[in-house]
Amino acid sequence: TLYIYILNGLFFLSGSIPPWLQGTLLRNGPGLFSVGNTSYKHWFDGMALIHSFTFKDGDVFYRSKFLNSETYKKNIAANRIIVSEFGTMVYPDPCKNIFSKAFSYLMNAIPDFTDNNLINIIRYGEDYYASSEVNYINQIDPLTLETLGRTNYRNHIAINLATAHPHYDEEGTTYNMGTAIMNFGRPKYVIFKVPTNATGNKRNPALRNVEQICSIPFRSTLYPSYFHSFGMTENYIIFVEQAFKLDILKLATAYFRDVNWGSCLKFDKDDITLIHLVNRKTGKTASTKYYADAFVVFHHINAYEEDGHVVFDLITYQDSNLYDMFYIHNMKQDVDKFIETNKDFSRPTCQRFVLPLIIDKEAPLDTNLVKLQDTTATAVLKQDGSIYCTPDTIFEGLELPGINYKFNSKKYRYFYGTRVDWSPYPSKIAKVDIATRTHQVWIEEECYPSEPVFVASPDAVEEDEGVILSSVVSFNPQKPPFLVVLDAKSFKEIARATIDTAIHMDLHGLFIHDKST
Repeated sequence: TLYIYILNGLFFLSGSIPPWLQGTLLRNGPGLFSVGNTSYKHWFDGMALIHSFTFKDGDVFYRSKFLNSETYKKNIAANRIIVSEFGTMVYPDPCKNIFSKAFSYLMNAIPDFTDNNLINIIRYGEDYYASSEVNYINQIDPLTLETLGRTNYRNHIAINLATAHPHYDEEGTTYNMGTAIMNFGRPKYVIFKVPTNATGNKRNPALRNVEQICSIPFRSTLYPSYFHSFGMTENYIIFVEQAFKLDILKLATAYFRDVNWGSCLKFDKDDITLIHLVNRKTGKTASTKYYADAFVVFHHINAYEEDGHVVFDLITYQDSNLYDMFYIHNMKQDVDKFIETNKDFSRPTCQRFVLPLIIDKEAPLDTNLVKLQDTTATAVLKQDGSIYCTPDTIFEGLELPGINYKFNSKKYRYFYGTRVDWSPYPSKIAKVDIATRTHQVWIEEECYPSEPVFVASPDAVEEDEGVILSSVVSFNPQKPPFLVVLDAKSFKEIARATIDTAIHMDLHGLFIHDKST
């Protein structure tokens, strides 16, 4: 019998954890939705709660701790929500005098975003940060979960927003993207990197070593594309400038118009999707214009190069209703009512796009330039020299994708994710085989698994040799939460850590290997 150690008790571990699994699974997500008599309106607004599962010599240690951000400290001190979030705009306390109210309105003329970093855990150099998509990130200790201090991207590189989904190359360099909107000259998208050996502290964070790779001007100055992630191959960065856009004027006036920041995002279904291909080493953008029909994308799966083509896989939607699904009043509906209310929402679709790198300008117009045999994706030469791309659909009904990260930027066969039906709650974990277009699932009734994280076994020969880790919650009070460990190859459960404490539904995270083993 093995046990898991938590801050306030012991609980049971069934099955067997592989002895080679040594390290810490870090997870981040919203964990506190009410302060005093005030409540958040959107699930993506809840204050960040970080939790971890540390595996050591067959034992598992569990910790959880709220991110001690400035937002958290202000809200707790006031005993009410006083910092605005994505879906919850906050206004002055009605008890304040007229001068305090006027000052609050003035301060919101240019929004200074929350530092409630609830989306992911990312690494810059040797430092780990809780991150969201704003200009602030908070450094944490990955073992104790203590918050070590806040860093402002704007002090190191000219951006207002940055993604919470960077890429890491084989040397450990971190690549990321941001948006420069206000006070930084012409609006643009910025691609940057932080070298692997960068490390820092509160006064000198790892970001002090940031290097800009390139910038890409907005297609529309007042309507920049929203992006949650991007793709990366051995030589290229793929940026999808989608038709899901941020309205800058609405953003700047949201506070005065009594609307939240989430309402400033709009999908233009009649626009196109522009695909930028940037050389990672030179920072030069390909002169060829690649484009596709309008769609919405949040998560890229993987990308790679093959025989003169760039192949990239992502999860697309035909509308932007996903965010609406996560308003708290929607999440509280029973399943049948939710399905009826949201049956017209677009389901997530895993799609593959292929970009030919060598363009034969003498090729007949409207002929497919994709030469790969294992995909139905097309890239058609148009009269103006642009390339119109249509995708190959791989799978439907999967989100929060993950891969064996040793295959990031390389040709791969498997990806993993949570199966979703007409509900904001994932119901299954799935493994998709791209080669055979088949899938396997793990499911337990009344249970909702988080994003699956693949950890490769140290002596792995094949891509799917390793384990899948996922924390699982249930709304049935008789079912305690647990961490499930799956054998990635067979997709069978090999261990389960049942946790005798409340656990929240999280969003993203990563596994940190124990370097001492």
